[in-house]
Amino acid sequence: MEVRIGIQHVSREIVIETEAKPEEIEQAVAAAIEGAQPLLSLEDRRGKKIVVPVASIGYVEIGSDTKQTVGFAAAVA
Repeated sequence: MEVRIGIQHVSREIVIETEAKPEEIEQAVAAAIEGAQPLLSLEDRRGKKIVVPVASIGYVEIGSDTKQTVGFAAAVA
């Protein structure tokens, strides 16, 4: 699943591919924003930890696990 984190005053977003379920990500973000934790910590598919200060978070977008396909249709005459 893809998670995108927008950081305040930064034009690029952090993109994480994770094995976590959407509910787990949502709970972690909610707990961090509600003040239970000063940092949002997530782990990607390769085991790397990404830690973001909660005060810097602009938004969190939790995507689906479905892959978008790109195809080319042949013109039929």
